[in-house]
Amino acid sequence: MKFVDEARIKIEAGKGGNGCVSFRREKYIPFGGPDGGDGGDGGSIIVEADVNLNTLMDLRFTKYFKAENGQQGMGRNKTGKGGDDLVLPLPLGTIIFDEDTEEVLADLTEPGQRVKIAQGGFHGLGNARYKSSVNRAPRQSSPGTMGEVRNLRLELKVLADVGLLGLPNAGKSTFIRAVSAARPKVADYPFTTLYPNLGVVSVGNHRSFVIADIPGVIEGAAEGAGLGIQFLKHVSRTLLLLHVVDVAPFDGSDPVEAVHIIERELAKFSEELAARDRWLVLNKLDLLPEEQRATVCDDIIQRLGWQGPVYRIAAINQQGTERLTQDIMLYIEQGREEASQAEGE
Repeated sequence: MKFVDEARIKIEAGKGGNGCVSFRREKYIPFGGPDGGDGGDGGSIIVEADVNLNTLMDLRFTKYFKAENGQQGMGRNKTGKGGDDLVLPLPLGTIIFDEDTEEVLADLTEPGQRVKIAQGGFHGLGNARYKSSVNRAPRQSSPGTMGEVRNLRLELKVLADVGLLGLPNAGKSTFIRAVSAARPKVADYPFTTLYPNLGVVSVGNHRSFVIADIPGVIEGAAEGAGLGIQFLKHVSRTLLLLHVVDVAPFDGSDPVEAVHIIERELAKFSEELAARDRWLVLNKLDLLPEEQRATVCDDIIQRLGWQGPVYRIAAINQQGTERLTQDIMLYIEQGREEASQAEGE
């Protein structure tokens, strides 16, 4: 299935039903009086977070959604049937913008979360509502109002605790395969990852976190080169970023420069994201002779002047990945606990 993370659609809530002008006409009952009923309310449009969806693909070709109109009122004081609401299922992590005002209408972050984004029209009144002591036979009614019409822009930002950063072929997909049940494509050429992959990493009973692998970012990505920059938004919700670096690039490039490339593109995309906690993961140690591994890694760390946590792994044979995932879990649990305490204050 093609991964689609943006869509533009038009929605229209249902119109309210008109009120009815009617008079009671029955044998032996003269001057029965007005008995026109009210119309029904128009259906509203509601978005719902559906855990079974992970793409906006369904909205790629269907661009217009309309809720049901309310029925017109009828004689004998019968109220018209209200229009059914239209429920639009969307993936978790979808943000709904009003395209005309740039207002954020909804941010779907909880499974089953529902938000009304277009109000249905209100019903019109039948002539029975206008009866009074001085107007025994009213012949007026009111029309139902129109439902809201909106042009929407939908953006999907996947919900993950940890995001992977790195140049193409740094070993991000191999890492996510090593620590989770996700199976992204892995090959000996760059750009094998064309869309975000999510993996659930279990580190014990009832202890797990979600990790997101996005296409590799390349130099010039902020100006439109490559694929990664358009998917960086998918790591914008993460608590932690893992910067995966190939310590033995097949093209002989400098791993330190590879780190600087990502840092520059990250800062261009979002200063907030660039300031997020980031751990350095030196990958592909298996490609170096054992006696050279410590020297190469220490040289990279020294030239970077890296002050944060550093992990040395070989994702292909899971060397060092268990300790890394355990430390990530502790970091996330600590973050969740601090967030819970902040909410309680």
